[in-house]
Amino acid sequence: MNYDVIVVGGGVAGLIAAAYLSKAGKKTLLCEKEPACGGLVNSFTRDGFTYDGGIRAMENSGVLFPMLKHLGLDLELVKNHISIGLEDKIIRVEREEDLGEYQALLNEFYPESQAEIGAITAQIKLIMHYMKVQYGIKNPIFLDMKQDREYMLKKVLPWMVQYIRTAPKISAMNEPVMDFLRRYTQNQSLLDLITQHFFQCTPAFFALSYLKLYLDYHYPLGGTGQFVEKLAAFIAAHQGSIRTGTEIRRVDPQNRLVTDAEGNTYRYRRLIWAADLNALYRAIDMQSITEPKVVHAIKQRQAELQGKTGNDSVYTLYLGTNLDPQYFADRHSAHFFYTPSRLGQSQAGPLPLHLPRQAIEGWLRRFFALTTYEISIPALRDRSLAPEGKSGLVISVLFDYHLTRAIQEEGWYEEFKTLCEECILDTLVGSIYPGLRQAIEQRFSATPLTMERHAGNTHGAITGWAFTNQPMPAESRLPKIMNAIHTPVPGVYQAGQWTYSPSGLPISILTGKLAADRVNREMS
Repeated sequence: MNYDVIVVGGGVAGLIAAAYLSKAGKKTLLCEKEPACGGLVNSFTRDGFTYDGGIRAMENSGVLFPMLKHLGLDLELVKNHISIGLEDKIIRVEREEDLGEYQALLNEFYPESQAEIGAITAQIKLIMHYMKVQYGIKNPIFLDMKQDREYMLKKVLPWMVQYIRTAPKISAMNEPVMDFLRRYTQNQSLLDLITQHFFQCTPAFFALSYLKLYLDYHYPLGGTGQFVEKLAAFIAAHQGSIRTGTEIRRVDPQNRLVTDAEGNTYRYRRLIWAADLNALYRAIDMQSITEPKVVHAIKQRQAELQGKTGNDSVYTLYLGTNLDPQYFADRHSAHFFYTPSRLGQSQAGPLPLHLPRQAIEGWLRRFFALTTYEISIPALRDRSLAPEGKSGLVISVLFDYHLTRAIQEEGWYEEFKTLCEECILDTLVGSIYPGLRQAIEQRFSATPLTMERHAGNTHGAITGWAFTNQPMPAESRLPKIMNAIHTPVPGVYQAGQWTYSPSGLPISILTGKLAADRVNREMS
């Protein structure tokens, strides 16, 4: 079968690329190895409870809304309200001025560090201003020079001047947030509280901008999976093809052929790889390539990927309860970041890799009593996402893939899951949710291995490559984002390969669009 373009990977980046290619009239095939598209954007239903299996909400960042308008997608979104809690104190983040409430919260729990908290708050305020500049316009790649000429002249051009001035200041804050904050305080518990729900070595400008980014989150009625359904329907309406359950195992760039796990072959003029990057370089048929420079460039790229790790993964507990949504609304917003102890998770001790089971179990009990929880309650945004008078909860913590893999190899993976579930429930029942345990109607969990199995991401990573990689295996400079779509393989581009703020949905959309634009220009 012959196609103008084949897109491999049915996550958001691949879906966006396929949508813009099919819109342009290209004969497009999207291949996704899983039974359904979406990757880390999906919703599923069990016994009337709808849960989000990947991201809990969608950040606009000047990307999501313009893209929806550009494609004409009718996705109904509601504001995603966020709360932050520490022990028995909770604040709701509704406006930028709530930074003062956050400062007061920290002051209450760390009175000995009030001057330090004031200095940190000043830095957060500065970074929030920088982020307002960075994401303060509709991204130009979704604008039409003719239809949006006035907006381009009145908004985009002045913004470009501001951005040129601001970008170096953002880059100057590219160091890990923990290192950055140690200039202002040595209080480890305070440092933990501010940073422990971010990925390891997250850049300071990303982590400290979150009070601003929280205001930019929205939620699709019906669940995050509605976004994927709209994109898939758009592709089909424009004569694009989607083949799920189709894993591409071999790429022959010399003859422009790909082969799936069943031995079926498909011919392409251009290929966009929006799946795991390691899988691309495993699939390339090096024997078919006759150009020595190309062989050298591909081997060099393969070497660059050796030993590189994915970003943090998550452990997620899903609960279906007979508690009315009002039980939770009286406590916090639909999206809740909760830390049960002011001590900070450093008190749990270092990650217990290579330690015996008893030591790991002790660490897990300490960790779940101290870490920060991201709690999402879909029915607080859309009452139809749970049975009448009931609520589903999605409770997540950042969790290490390698520790999970070691536990599986030691043979106590199922017991590990049960222990984690019990530790989470003990912590939340003993703090923010009294009576929760008795209200549970269904309960199950997902680990980093689950994320790896269903999304296909290296190490079950939820936002791409780890910030600890040196050098970074993906472009990580926003002014150089065009570089993010290139590969050394002739006729092959990539999408969704990124490490930056925001490293999730907005960048997946951007790189998918950029890859499609490049291919459309080459084939026009």
